[in-house]
Amino acid sequence: MANKDRKELVIIGAGPGGYAAAFHAADLGIKVTLIDPEVNPGGVCLYRGCIPSKALLHLAKTKEEAMHASKWGMKFEEPKIDIKRVASWKEKVVKKLTEGLGQLSKARNIEYIQGKAKFTGKNELEVTDNKGKTSDLSFEKVIIATGSSAVGLPELEIDHENIWDATDALELKEIPKKMLVVGGGYIGLELGSVYAALGTKVSIAEMTPGFLPGTDRDLVKVFEKNEPFKNVFFETKVEKVKITKKGVKVSLKGKKEEQNKKFDCVLVAVGRKPNTQNLGLKKLGISANEKGFLEVDNKRRTKLEHVFAIGDITGEPMLAHKASHEGRIAAEVTAGKKGAGYDPKVIPAIVFTNPELAWCGLTEEEANEKDVKVVKFPWSASGRAVAIGENTGLTKLLIDKETEVILGGAVAGKNAGSLIPEIALAIEMGSTASDLSLTIHPHPTLSETIMESAELFYGDATHYKKS
Repeated sequence: MANKDRKELVIIGAGPGGYAAAFHAADLGIKVTLIDPEVNPGGVCLYRGCIPSKALLHLAKTKEEAMHASKWGMKFEEPKIDIKRVASWKEKVVKKLTEGLGQLSKARNIEYIQGKAKFTGKNELEVTDNKGKTSDLSFEKVIIATGSSAVGLPELEIDHENIWDATDALELKEIPKKMLVVGGGYIGLELGSVYAALGTKVSIAEMTPGFLPGTDRDLVKVFEKNEPFKNVFFETKVEKVKITKKGVKVSLKGKKEEQNKKFDCVLVAVGRKPNTQNLGLKKLGISANEKGFLEVDNKRRTKLEHVFAIGDITGEPMLAHKASHEGRIAAEVTAGKKGAGYDPKVIPAIVFTNPELAWCGLTEEEANEKDVKVVKFPWSASGRAVAIGENTGLTKLLIDKETEVILGGAVAGKNAGSLIPEIALAIEMGSTASDLSLTIHPHPTLSETIMESAELFYGDATHYKKS
């Protein structure tokens, strides 16, 4: 291919990592070519993941809060769900945001190619558009940001009618009367909560002994006090599925017994896998590891000097905000910015159920092996939490006993996702318990629970005395 056709920087995948990299690289003066199958940037997150699910979770929380208000003397009738209008509203949210990204891409003079890319050499790509037409291009540097896709199960073949994946669930084609969600992780709990709020009798089957494997149990217990599910089957595996005209017959094998249940549909939510297949990586000269991830250094560079990888394809945690940060780092490195490197102390994680669960840094389970003091402030001692009926929550800090530096933290309760960044910032800045306890927090707010958690490190908090 002639030199004049060579692209300066190609980015494959326009999700939160890819478009963040493209926008930042363009702002740094690089000529960017961004390739993605969708008509606008956004990726799975905006089209079929983070954004539509959070829009529906907002709806679910609105209903739950309205129903909860009857305890305080404000009674609402059971709301009527217009599924078509709900779906239309969700699509409008997606359309507004993805079209906005399209406009931002044009404003930065980014060359956007709608299609799928496959490597044909160390500096060459073949791009196939939605009509099957192919074209070739060459590049100087490339950032791979192809994201991840839902994991299936051998005994549960997703047919998108009776057996759903998360994308099917977000389409809101119908509100089934009875649904089984396979997987008690964050995707299963979030989507299960949505359908429970819409009127579905939702059951959960999880192979481990509890929800959200790997998450501190005190956080999970806060969720369990309000969990909206009809039945929960822990330490249970789906053994067999039979699709009939009247629904889906499922054989559930637990630790002690096997049960046969019938549902209108089954939602498989057991995790995600990196999209590193069908990219022609062998032609490029790199390969994925045994888990399917691409290995990168702190510059987000693979073993090839001109090839970078970001987001879900580079390993856990598979989170949009991690991908976006990696994208900006990769863009700075490709632009030759000195000192650019990926070195976060913490990456916050949030489960957007009702109540929300959020954490960052060291967990309590990990703290058992270190000289760490764990302090917990119960929301029953928070004036704001009690006033809004959220007194089952908690805020937790993990603090080094000797240096008093904040090493980790977690929040379970309303707006936990909006509270956790303060703890993340404290960890990034190397803040101590004293720094947080002496920072004046506005009253009455839920943020005070962070301040009072820090106070507990030194003894008793203003609104809570340890027994």
